[in-house]
Amino acid sequence: MPANAVPSPGRTTPVTGWGRTAPTAARLIRPRTYEEAAAAVRACGARGGIARGLGRAYGDAAQNAGGAVLDMTGLDRVHAIDADGGTVLCDAGVSLHRLMEVLLPLGWFVPVTPGTRQVTVGGAIAADIHGKNHHVSGAFARHVLSLELLTADGEIRTVVPGTPLFDATAGGMGLTGVILTATVRLLPVETSWMSVDTERARDLDDLLARLTATDRYYHYSVAWIDLLARGSATGRAVLTRGEHASLETLESSSARARGARFGRRGPLGRPLEFRTSRFPAAPAFVPEGLLGRSTVGLFNELWYRKAPRARADQLRRISTFFHPLDGVPHWNRLYGRSGFVQYQFVVGHGHEEALRRIVTRISARRCPSFLAVLKRFGEGDPGWLSFPMPGWTLALDLPAGLPGLGTFLDRLDEEVAAADGRVYLAKDARLRPELLAAMYPRLPEFRALRRELDPDGVFVSDLARRLGL
Repeated sequence: MPANAVPSPGRTTPVTGWGRTAPTAARLIRPRTYEEAAAAVRACGARGGIARGLGRAYGDAAQNAGGAVLDMTGLDRVHAIDADGGTVLCDAGVSLHRLMEVLLPLGWFVPVTPGTRQVTVGGAIAADIHGKNHHVSGAFARHVLSLELLTADGEIRTVVPGTPLFDATAGGMGLTGVILTATVRLLPVETSWMSVDTERARDLDDLLARLTATDRYYHYSVAWIDLLARGSATGRAVLTRGEHASLETLESSSARARGARFGRRGPLGRPLEFRTSRFPAAPAFVPEGLLGRSTVGLFNELWYRKAPRARADQLRRISTFFHPLDGVPHWNRLYGRSGFVQYQFVVGHGHEEALRRIVTRISARRCPSFLAVLKRFGEGDPGWLSFPMPGWTLALDLPAGLPGLGTFLDRLDEEVAAADGRVYLAKDARLRPELLAAMYPRLPEFRALRRELDPDGVFVSDLARRLGL
């Protein structure tokens, strides 16, 4: 169901995550003012409520079976932009896409963006999202200067970094309250283009070595990894790194091209123009098994072979570099009616052998994932349930209908926990609750604050019930 197709308050409708695996029915309410949001919280009833943005959490974090779900996209105002100091004050329902539209012409960019710009600011804080720049910039909440939080008692609190409530809310999956507004520190840019370097890595060890040796020279870094490759090619990858292109870079590129490539309407004419691509939407019905081993295997082979062995200083638009899948509306339908599971974990530095074992097991099982990316995380973030920690993170999409998938991922969870790693709650749909405390050592503090702040359990979700958050 599209995030903006919201029934009137009180109407019960199925709600699901982006993976489309486990819909549950809830009353959808779309407040348009802070007063309406407070009234919606008061009217949640015995099953409580949870805030929801644009529905890009892959699992059940923004679902609430039998209760209320507050669609916050009606609160979507940009209140103030400090174009000199580089900050923005906006409602929690404002999307990163909207911020890019407004801010890029002024020479500012969002400090952190995941693989989609169809994420609200409130969702970005609740999941403490990360991007290709975590190794230098950290997660999203690190750039939040303050936020307004509607708590279970009906009070609107101003919450600032360095306080327990902020650290519980950053990555807290919406369980401390409803985020209403946020003030975010921005990143200055000269253009809406990226200067991109691309190279191949022959196997996983080669990839880790390249990232370790050179990541510090790049603001953004990510590797697409072929999880169907086996033998000596296990973990082969295409590594992509980038920087925001300067005006000088555009001038040099245009001079080399002598106008043939960009012309009068090229980047020099409108260096801060925010342009996106849009392709036909994925059909409503896709046959099961379309993204099976044969299809994905062919895609992976072509994708790896077409990548240059080494290429530097290619210009790409911001939307192409960060959000290629946003150009295909409803791309999640490509996995068929059964949906898909996105599995993302992180293991710390010193646990590379665990990463190798997991990649080898995925490869040996022939798991068909064409959306598999590996990144290196930097310093951990202060949020008690924030996902990133110093080390290596791997994310992969898998058709939910794969035989034995649940048991297989359970074994991977155990391997991750044994390596002192964790899985990402914003993408989880099936983690066993007994592993949660090992993965998130500050979970007891989070639970204690929730009991104190919300003793009646007003804020709750399917994720919270499943994991005992």
